[in-house]
This record gives sequence, structure tokens and C-alpha cells, in this order.
Amino acid sequence: MSDKSKDEPESAASTAEQRAVSSSEGGVGSPYDSPTGEFPAVGDERPKMTKQIPRTEEELGLDPEVDAPGSGAASAKDAAANDSDAKSTDPDATYAYASIPPAAAPPTGAAANRVRRRNGDNRRGTLDLGLFLLRLVVGGTFLYHGMQKLAGWFDGPGIDGTRQMMEKGGWDHPSLSAAMLIAGEVGGGILLILGLATPLAAGAVLAVILDAWAWKQGMHPDFQYTQGTGAVELETILAGTAAVIILTGPGRWALDRNRGWATRPAWGSFVVLLLAIAAAAGAYWYLHGGNPLVGIGPFD
Repeated sequence: MSDKSKDEPESAASTAEQRAVSSSEGGVGSPYDSPTGEFPAVGDERPKMTKQIPRTEEELGLDPEVDAPGSGAASAKDAAANDSDAKSTDPDATYAYASIPPAAAPPTGAAANRVRRRNGDNRRGTLDLGLFLLRLVVGGTFLYHGMQKLAGWFDGPGIDGTRQMMEKGGWDHPSLSAAMLIAGEVGGGILLILGLATPLAAGAVLAVILDAWAWKQGMHPDFQYTQGTGAVELETILAGTAAVIILTGPGRWALDRNRGWATRPAWGSFVVLLLAIAAAAGAYWYLHGGNPLVGIGPFD
């Protein structure tokens, strides 16, 4: 009984002391403040704690200072940061380097054929030079004979002499025949030399020389090639070379060098060849008539 009564005042005093310390202004106390683990005596005086323990976010200073919207560089930095965050988190974001235009579709049809021709083997060697010389020889020969008939150059008969020659040769319309002959030789010869409208020019001289071959052959009986005044050797060579130019084209040494028929003539050149032969046959049948292979006169 006596021990219990002695302890009760001491415990009451200790409790009162703790309350006093905890309620003191700015002070904080704890039984564990003593490093020895001994409870302080009632009469001990402890220094007052002048600094309070922070208990809220404002006291801790965790809230950053936020500038007003649109104020200075802070808003620009925040906007840039927001943009970067949005791009990094948006899976559907489109980047400049990813916007690659689609490849063009390969050409088809006629365009593809032109590309293949352009990308093909362009090594032609001396072919263009050879075609140029051939055009000069053939075109120059026709131009020479045409100027004889047109202007009387090189001891030629002139227009009047040509018309009389056609009339004596059995042509029904000597004036029309002479005009067609001169136009074919002069016009076709000039165009062949220039390499301009080459299929038309070569077709014109081919029709002219085929009619000349038929007329000359028909003036003498039997087949005349190298003998006598009715020899058709020169006309045969000129007709063959004109047909060659139609089928091969003028080459790149010509004004037609950018045309398809200049370097790679196709079926169109064969059509021109057939049309030239048909024109020669029709003109001979209409303006002269007869079969040149049986030797229709006159036989002078």
C-alpha cells in the first residue's frame, strides 16, 4: 500500500511535466530526447524549441511558383514542354521525316515503250553517217534531174522541153505529167538531203522513179536492163535506194532526228512503201496506160 501511494505522485508529476513541455510555445519534447534513455526529472529545465515542425505542403515549400498565363519565358517553356510531352505520348503523331511521298507508278502502254526505246542500246556506230551519205547521193541525183527539167540547168530541157518529151512519150496529159514529175524530183530531192519529212520525200521519189522505170522499159520490147537506150539499170538502183531510206529512216543526221521513224521505223514505214508503189501504179495507169513488160511503143 505504501509503495503504491508513493508511485502515484511521481507518475502524476511526470504526466504533468510532459503536458507542460508539449504545450509550451514552440517547444517539442519526447521521452526519447535524452540519449541515456532516462526520463527527465520534474525540476529539470530544458531549452525551448523555437522552430516548429512543418506539417503542411505550404510550410514545406513543395508548391512551385507558377507564373500567370502568358507571362514571359515561363509560359513559352511550359508550352514547349507540353508539346514535347504530347508528341512523346501520342502514338499517332506524324513526323516530318516520315512524310515521304509515294513512288511514282511505272509507265505503261505507249509511255513504257518510249522509255524502253530511250533506255535501250544507243550505240549506232557509223550507221547515221552512212544514211546521211545515202540521202545526199539519192536526193542530190533527183534534185539534179529536177533542176534540169525545171530551170534548164546542166543542159536540161526546161519546162517546155519536158512537156514535149512527155507528149512524145505517150502520156495522155503531158502538162500534168510534167508538173508531177518536176515536183517529185525537186521537192523530194531537197527533203531527202535535209532529212525532213523523210518518209513522204522518199515515197515521192520512189513513185517518180517507178513510173520512169515503167515508161523506159515499155519503150522497147523485151526486158532491157543494161543495154541500149532503154536500159533501166539507173532507175532500178534509185528505186531500191529510195525503198531502203523508207524502211531504215534518215538517221540522226537529219532534221527528223527526234522522230520515231528517224532511228527505229516500224510498220508505218512498210505502209509508206506500199502506198508509194500503189501511187506509181495508179499514176502510170491513168496518165499513160499499158503494160510496160510487153514492150509497148513507140519504137523509134
